[in-house]
Amino acid sequence: MQDINDYALFAEVIRHGGFSAAGRALGMPKSTLSRRISALETRLGVRLIERSTRRFRVTEIGQAFYERCRTIVLDVQQADAVVSDALGEPHGIVRCSCPLGLMEILSPVLAAFLTKYPKAQLQMVAVDRAVDLIDERIDVAIRVRAELTTDAALIMRTLGHSSRILVATPSLARKCRKGDLDMLAELPTLASTEQTGPVTWDFIDSEGKAGSVTHVPRMTCADFGALRCAALAGLGIALLPEHICSNELNNGTLVRVFPQWRTEQGIVHIVFTTRRGLPPVVRAYIEHLANAFPSLLISDEERGGVAT
Repeated sequence: MQDINDYALFAEVIRHGGFSAAGRALGMPKSTLSRRISALETRLGVRLIERSTRRFRVTEIGQAFYERCRTIVLDVQQADAVVSDALGEPHGIVRCSCPLGLMEILSPVLAAFLTKYPKAQLQMVAVDRAVDLIDERIDVAIRVRAELTTDAALIMRTLGHSSRILVATPSLARKCRKGDLDMLAELPTLASTEQTGPVTWDFIDSEGKAGSVTHVPRMTCADFGALRCAALAGLGIALLPEHICSNELNNGTLVRVFPQWRTEQGIVHIVFTTRRGLPPVVRAYIEHLANAFPSLLISDEERGGVAT
């Protein structure tokens, strides 16, 4: 009788690009994996992998066989998902990628999810690049884009909108003339970039008018928390997501500078694969994010507050 585990092991070897990497991922000796795949090749009567001490190459028939094995593995996972649904409580691991700038406000949401589902596990990948969900084994990716781009292999779900605003300490804000955006180039600024030299900030006002300022930041950093701390120390004017500095705006330690200007709104959304039978724990995580996120991104103006 055919052993379906051999199909799964072969799929893992190909997906990880070799026996050693697959062995580490599976917690299985390389020699055991090699022996199982050799036995599979003998039973099938074909060579699936060309291998030597220096080379690992999937044969043409091996690649076609891999695609079918991957489908079989997904079908087994879907069968497991049916049983998990029947048993009730979601459990297992969810791997989620998220931009660094959203991790701070997301942290309480993650804690609430793990409290609600004690048998769930979370692996957060905090990174600002767009991850490849399939190759990097990511279940859910949180992204912020000016516009949504379609991908037939992914499902998208919008969580809310976010834009960046100019903030500074009250003493530094007093040096700014109302409405004169160009004078930003003469003031110390703090930018979320890793590039050197001049940086251009693009803005839009409430009437849709565009504006931009090119300046040389006093400090650059990809971490919004570090920029917020620098702004609180009076080191410069920072362009920050509104949710990052909402507490400081509320207590007056930071105020809006040129409040009529903000960046174009970014769409905060999640993406996940379209494969059928998402594990219940992944579906529960998606619903949890969808329910929690909108309130995190509401600005003070939308709550009825007055912007400084």
